[in-house]
Amino acid sequence: MTTSTIFPVRRTQAASHAVLAGERVFGLSLEHGPLAPATARHEARPVLQGWGLSEEQVYDTLLVISELVTNAVTHALPPVVLHLHAALGSAGVQVHVSDGGPQADPRNWAASRPAEEHGRGDMIVTALAGEAGAGLDTDGLIDHWADLDLDTA
Repeated sequence: MTTSTIFPVRRTQAASHAVLAGERVFGLSLEHGPLAPATARHEARPVLQGWGLSEEQVYDTLLVISELVTNAVTHALPPVVLHLHAALGSAGVQVHVSDGGPQADPRNWAASRPAEEHGRGDMIVTALAGEAGAGLDTDGLIDHWADLDLDTA
């Protein structure tokens, strides 16, 4: 099954390429606010299930999506864009969340949450992803990414 993107897939590498037959890509522009993580999970779940991931693999991928999107709406400026990619013949999924970079004024909806609700997202992503990082994408947005090797999930 081939899924088309809503927006061009953003990469930290500057290589553009056409979607090859059998590659799976998904893109979703999200509202910059507290509903973005739930919206991302809701929209990504049927895509990941359609790609043939097990329930455990879907859960792990949705957890990483949720953490990256939460960080984007908590700490960065709009826009927030989710991209998923599974290469042909690969047992993994790449999760990319692009955002507008750090907020100048860190006061936002998340600042009102108790301190014990913060600070574990990076540990969760690191535990589930084989590799994770951040860089500039081709549009000058900040791209936070995680590669999940689902053979070991």
